[in-house]
Amino acid sequence: MVLQAEEGLLTTPSVRVLVATAVPAERDAVARAFSGATAGTPVPGALLCRTAAGWDLLAAGVGPARAAASVSAALTAARLAGTPYDLVVSAGIGGGFQPGAPVGSLVVADRISVADLGAETADGFLPVTELGFGTVHHHPPRSLVRVACEATGAPAGTILTVSTVTGTAARAAELRTRHPRALAEGMEGFGVAEAADAHGTAVLEIRAISNPVGPRDRAAWRIGDALTTLTEAFGKLAPAWESWNTHDDQ
Repeated sequence: MVLQAEEGLLTTPSVRVLVATAVPAERDAVARAFSGATAGTPVPGALLCRTAAGWDLLAAGVGPARAAASVSAALTAARLAGTPYDLVVSAGIGGGFQPGAPVGSLVVADRISVADLGAETADGFLPVTELGFGTVHHHPPRSLVRVACEATGAPAGTILTVSTVTGTAARAAELRTRHPRALAEGMEGFGVAEAADAHGTAVLEIRAISNPVGPRDRAAWRIGDALTTLTEAFGKLAPAWESWNTHDDQ
């Protein structure tokens, strides 16, 4: 568990949180929400950063497979050490579906869905569940979503996980047709959720919007603004989650 120093003593946060981002720039944006330096602890395939404020941060890698592997390794290490996590948060920047998620805004997932796990047929896309196996949705605890939205003012909706970032208007329209409540897309959330589910740990996904979902236009991306939004969000979320009861939805 991450420990917080106060007047020479170490105190234990009431909720033990692991924040998983794709890349170090996102991890560092989250870290800027907290005062104090971070210390690094290696886990298989990644480096776990522990802040003085009571949070564990992990740059888990790009894509659902690598993110799932890195988060599962961190969860296993924590459980073996006798300090399991209460919550895993998939966080980072992502594309926003317009007009619900404008560039620079923040969105919170009340459903984490994988958009491209299934089969293409002559009649369209079939999710893997319609083939008779697997899962395509994870639902964060309702009380946790409510706390996150109230703390940040962000809307709640579906955040999609894709292995290929959307780059055309046609693809964006197809995704919106299949997922009408979609607010954003990223590349790691479902993998993080799969790892958390395997360990019986609550999960949440939060995305700061850096670009619209649709035609790929790098000149229109606002990555710096999105990273600033991410920092500001975690400055509000840290105290809010201290009041979250892990048994609220049980």
